[in-house]
Amino acid sequence: MFSHRTSWNRTTNRLSLAVTDRRQRGLDVVDLGESNPTRVGLSPAWRELGPLLDCPQAQFYAPEPFGLGSARQAVADYLGGRVPAEQVLLSASTSEAYAWILQILCNPGDVVLVPAPSYPLLEYLAALAAVELRTYPALWVGGEWHIDLASLTGAIDTRTRAVVVVSPNNPTGSVASPSEIEALQAICAERGLALAIDEVFAEWTGAQYGDPPATPATLAGLQGCLTLVMSGLSKVLLLPQLKLAWTAVSGPPALVDEALHRLEIVADTSLSLATPVQWALPQLLGRRTAWQAPLRRRLRENRAILDNLCSDTVVTALPAQGGWSAVLRVPATEADDERALRLLQQRGILLQPGYFFDFPGDGWLVLGLLQPPERFEPAVAALLGDAHTSL
Repeated sequence: MFSHRTSWNRTTNRLSLAVTDRRQRGLDVVDLGESNPTRVGLSPAWRELGPLLDCPQAQFYAPEPFGLGSARQAVADYLGGRVPAEQVLLSASTSEAYAWILQILCNPGDVVLVPAPSYPLLEYLAALAAVELRTYPALWVGGEWHIDLASLTGAIDTRTRAVVVVSPNNPTGSVASPSEIEALQAICAERGLALAIDEVFAEWTGAQYGDPPATPATLAGLQGCLTLVMSGLSKVLLLPQLKLAWTAVSGPPALVDEALHRLEIVADTSLSLATPVQWALPQLLGRRTAWQAPLRRRLRENRAILDNLCSDTVVTALPAQGGWSAVLRVPATEADDERALRLLQQRGILLQPGYFFDFPGDGWLVLGLLQPPERFEPAVAALLGDAHTSL
């Protein structure tokens, strides 16, 4: 009766079961994997948001497949004019944008290349589109992450339709270098592939703990191949609850035109965007500097705490070029999932084992930098103490 595409393994993993058990017993859990700004006091207050969403135009329904023209122009301006508003489309989320991209590019059984390590966003979307995911590795070499271009090229076959790049990567915080992006465009152009770039953390690169640049470090507007660059309010303005994302399409004109025609029909079948947030978008984006400031302070403080506590210990906090997470290299004295489970059960600390993100082997833990410092610092100290005693 049901589709094979939705026959997922729904068994709850041991770590999730242990979290539920601990909370049901009234025990504290310091969630170092937290990535939701609305749960850690970082999302803009409703007293600021409410008036922006309360506009007379919002009471009228104006269905536009790609979103309201004023909202698309606001995104084009935000991206520094690298793409015209006509090549910007709005969606409710980047997940929805990914789904649309898979739908216009792939037939059932086609292949899309995705990075590893990276966050497991596409697994379910690919299954729903009957698309096969194939990973290409990033290698930790010389104190930096580098895309293994040789492995990526070797993974391409006649069924491959697109390459996905997440830059900054989640969770490694690595940013694809200009030479890597140039090489990827050449590979995609030569093989007739699309390049889909997830840059939801683009605001949080380079000096991600200082003041934001006038315009984000975006890759929108690349011309070497059909390129679809995604981001949205969830990370840019810490507003996941408003549900608005965008995709900027660029590349050879004929491919851009065809992609936009197909995307328009796909978007028109759902019309998923709410009207108030579209009308408010120009004003929302105009407040990004002020609204990002509290998180920038927290990232700066928590990263300093982490680096200081890890200094001269058996745990290495890998440097990151961006994002909201940190990757820890720990002694591989036990499986990552066993370590994460034990830390939760014995010390009340929740973080994510490396295998969640397809890290190679054991000895990898991932933590977020969003918790208030007064909870973050003692949790990290306990984590480091555990690492020493477990040797």
